[in-house]
Amino acid sequence: VIAPAVVAGALLAFTLSVDEFIIAFFTAGAGRASTTLPMQIYSMIRFGITPEINALATIVMAVSITALTLSQRLNRGVIGQ
Repeated sequence: VIAPAVVAGALLAFTLSVDEFIIAFFTAGAGRASTTLPMQIYSMIRFGITPEINALATIVMAVSITALTLSQRLNRGVIGQ
């Protein structure tokens, strides 16, 4: 019963993390004790696109598409029965 709420919360946190990149970038400060995933990707891209960035983008897309597909199937009741 609580699992869908936890998954929804995680997806919302990820979405807000990506969406609020500009605010996080300007308020992070010089030390950047904690960085979000979008800030880390941005700092890696500044030096040129490397295979690590391509792999990270592929992983993020795969996780997003998998979560979307799973969510759609659960809502239709295909997996839940």
